[in-house]
Amino acid sequence: MLENKDSILGYGMYILDEFEFESGKVLQDVVVEYTIVGTPKYDDDGNISNAIVYCHNFNGNYSSIDDEYQFTCEGGPFDKNDYCFISISSLGFPGSCSPSTTGLKHNFPEYTLKDRVNFKRQFLAEKLNMHHVHGITGTGSGGYEVYTWACEYPDEMDFIMVGNTSFKTNGYRYVISKAIDSIIESTDGFYDEIYSESLSRVMVSIYRLVYSNYFSKKIFQKMSNDEIDVLMDDFVDDGLFTDIYDFKYRNDCVLNYDIEDKLENIKVKVLVVISNENMYYIPKYDSFPIEKLVENSKVISYESQRDYAHNEDYSSVIDDISEFLDEFKN
Repeated sequence: MLENKDSILGYGMYILDEFEFESGKVLQDVVVEYTIVGTPKYDDDGNISNAIVYCHNFNGNYSSIDDEYQFTCEGGPFDKNDYCFISISSLGFPGSCSPSTTGLKHNFPEYTLKDRVNFKRQFLAEKLNMHHVHGITGTGSGGYEVYTWACEYPDEMDFIMVGNTSFKTNGYRYVISKAIDSIIESTDGFYDEIYSESLSRVMVSIYRLVYSNYFSKKIFQKMSNDEIDVLMDDFVDDGLFTDIYDFKYRNDCVLNYDIEDKLENIKVKVLVVISNENMYYIPKYDSFPIEKLVENSKVISYESQRDYAHNEDYSSVIDDISEFLDEFKN
């Protein structure tokens, strides 16, 4: 039974006594950064029955749940009055246990998508006595976690929903990840004890490469080169504050991601939402095949309306998502 029900909401830090990676390596005193928002509902045993685990994207963290306000607002399909959201900074991301926050840098254990899932599962079990959740949702590489969770532990959720993601790293995504890996591996000073200014400059260059996928083709074509320069400079500034070791391990993790042969393990209903203008995840190859590979799955696409301020309009798919969720209302 969950204790201190009234105190679980909000931001928190939790310490796992230890965490074992798939490789067999073990870390002690492992930090988990999280937030719990919304309205918890409890079953007869005192455990949360309406929990939704949110898995953030490649550059996100626990606070990325705030970006989903169009879904979680009052009257939205994931209205916070109806659901309790648990958003955790993934393994390897600053805030939680990562190469930078542990000080291990390039000596941090290599981790997989399954490790990232197990990290969250262990937190849910220890902190919230939770071994089954109502739903799991995520975008981008957060969707990788969602798919992996549903494949590896198919009885631990009622449904999954993913947005702008895929079930493997291949093609264009593989080329980009390999290019990033080569840039980092060839960087002078990567294995030095002191974090040098040159490493920050490398991260800025990498962020310029990443920016090439930030908008849809349609929006990029509408922008002048001057506009692209201004917005790109604003985006790549984040590279100055991104630890190269955190980034490399994160990139290595997604580089080896491929669960296509495990998709048949998924037992629950699946909703996939994809922008038909997305440059990184292509509906024809990354989304619509799910309908053939996974029983009880549905894919809906929408016309991207993302503006220069990086805000996306999901209004065209709100009704579809609400209809999907109606079946699972408590």
